Amino acid sequence: MTRFPDSMLGPMFRADTPIPPNLNSQGGAHYYFIDRDGKAFQHILNFLRLGRLDLPLGYGETALLRAEADFYQIQPLLDALRELEASQGTPAPTAALLHADVDASPRVVHFSARQGPHHYELSSAQVDTFRANLFCTDQECLGALRARFGVADEERAERGPHFRLEWAPRPTELPEVEYRKLGLQPLWTGGPGERREVVGTPGFLEEVLRVALEHGFRLDSVFPDPEDLLNSRSLRFVRH
Repeated sequence: MTRFPDSMLGPMFRADTPIPPNLNSQGGAHYYFIDRDGKAFQHILNFLRLGRLDLPLGYGETALLRAEADFYQIQPLLDALRELEASQGTPAPTAALLHADVDASPRVVHFSARQGPHHYELSSAQVDTFRANLFCTDQECLGALRARFGVADEERAERGPHFRLEWAPRPTELPEVEYRKLGLQPLWTGGPGERREVVGTPGFLEEVLRVALEHGFRLDSVFPDPEDLLNSRSLRFVRH
């Protein structure tokens, strides 16, 4: 882990590290939790061990590995990936990766509700805020996802192979004026004549699944429960 001191991992695992690890409350052991792609990390770990890039034959996820190497700030790995891609030329357009993560955060908001001409009462409502990250190495599919969720314009679309979404459906008990004061906004999908609101995680993942299948992807992994696809937190698709 300390092979490249200038990387993010180097300072974490030095003996004099300023970054404290987490403590396992049951066994008393210390550990670090990094919320990143576990499958890509095996190749990063091999690079740290061997000092060279050693990928399986036909490996088609170099874009994801490059994004992970950039996150961990491992410059030698980034250089090795650039050399690999230059030697291989332009990758086949059929090989692609799509990753969708979504998380929900409930909170209770309080507001004054008018009950009469001069009578107000304090009321509350639970608001669920959803945050999603979409990563796709196929630009056509990425554009379709942006268009599906109404972020195709240049002002809201982020550069690179990913973009983020944040939305919060308005509870019926929360007045529209209070909803707007909180700076919240809904998420809509569909084209003219079929526009509909994305209420929660199942609706969002269903739209992602539709776009993925339309572009030839197949489902590769589901987290945390493969048996509960539309209520999962993470979906991973591949196309070979």
